[in-house]
Amino acid sequence: MSKIKTFYQCQACGYSSPKWLGRCPDCGAWNTMVEEKTSPGRSMSAHAAFARSGPQPLSSVSGGREKRMSTGIAELDRVLGGGVVEGSVILVGGDPGIGKSTLLIQAGARLSEGAGKVLYVSGEESPEQIKLRAERLSINSDNIILLPETNLEAIIATAASLLPGVVVVDSIQTMYAEELASAPGSVGQVRECAARLMSFAKKSGMPLFIIGHVTKEGAIAGPRVLEHIVDTVLYFEGDRGHSYRMLRTVKNRFGSTNEIGVFEMTDAGLLAIENPSELFLSERPQNVSGSTVVASMEGTRPLLIELQALVSPTTFGMPRRTSMGVDFNRVNLLVAVLEKIAGLHLGGMDIFINVVGGIKIIEPAVDLGVVAAIASSLREIPIHPKTVLCGEMGLSGEVRAVAQVEARIREAAKIGFERAILPKTNKARLKETFGLEIIEVNNVEDLLEAAVS
Repeated sequence: MSKIKTFYQCQACGYSSPKWLGRCPDCGAWNTMVEEKTSPGRSMSAHAAFARSGPQPLSSVSGGREKRMSTGIAELDRVLGGGVVEGSVILVGGDPGIGKSTLLIQAGARLSEGAGKVLYVSGEESPEQIKLRAERLSINSDNIILLPETNLEAIIATAASLLPGVVVVDSIQTMYAEELASAPGSVGQVRECAARLMSFAKKSGMPLFIIGHVTKEGAIAGPRVLEHIVDTVLYFEGDRGHSYRMLRTVKNRFGSTNEIGVFEMTDAGLLAIENPSELFLSERPQNVSGSTVVASMEGTRPLLIELQALVSPTTFGMPRRTSMGVDFNRVNLLVAVLEKIAGLHLGGMDIFINVVGGIKIIEPAVDLGVVAAIASSLREIPIHPKTVLCGEMGLSGEVRAVAQVEARIREAAKIGFERAILPKTNKARLKETFGLEIIEVNNVEDLLEAAVS
């Protein structure tokens, strides 16, 4: 009888040690070493590699576009690059209760109309619980097959016998392989289960959706190899206080990355928002200081978003700096530029920045909007309500060009904006203005004169 061996494995990176350590020497995480057990008689790697061809020249490989099928949800198709590719593995992560299961059961209902049966594997909910959600979403299909199971071998055997068009696994952290003695959700189990499911999807050609839990930092829990082996990684984001949800692509082997889809959470489920710019600006106040509109690009989609700033004298010894939806360090950098280059006195002011709608902006093209909103609130001078801004600002106060300006101002013109404040370089390269008055700025002084003078 093989003797069971005990070791300790980091749940963040997979580092193994024969004894417990408070801090992982590989990734530096604290209190992530968990006891695992293994038997020498059993293989720790039971990856069922799918069949591959032998060595062959690249020129002899047959080409052609990948076969895709629509999910029936336009925003989900957008982030996937046009639809679901046969045999692809798609990982969906997000905070608890954000809407991952709701999105996939809605997509499963649409896919079952054209792709045939959809196998929905649930390791967390009973069929009765899933039925309650389906009734709330008005979903009742004979082609959705529910399988409450956590055993990986049983899941693969059921999928091989049913031959569904699509498989959904909710979630990967609840699955376990019998060959491993460790508990479900451990690094070894997550890595092994994901690898086997990926192999099965590639061999059978079935698209596979996997739901993944996230850590308190927002990253998908488990080993980083989980995101490496799948074809597409989607993050479902949103603020609990808002009904809007954003599905962001961070990896896609069959399409562009950094693509987003926008949804609204309602009693009837997730509704796709085809024109999010109008939605985000629908309740914007007019002629109010500290409010401006920035043109941001999320993948190939331009978004017009309201950005608000509030500047007020501090009542504490240390002024507060708070930003919601914009990088905090980026805001501090821009405040320093306003103080040193533009000569604004912000050292004794509390500064609050907020992106309306609860979304996050990660690109530097919104720098001009942040600077203009802060100056507008400080001087109590409203920015022209039909003005849109985009541009990056450097540490010496210079305004730098950004990419895809024509797409940004085209979106602004479609919604009804009349003026656009752009970097000088972008205006020189602009081929069409789409009826907007283009105001070029070269530095922070030009920006303040054009926006809040």
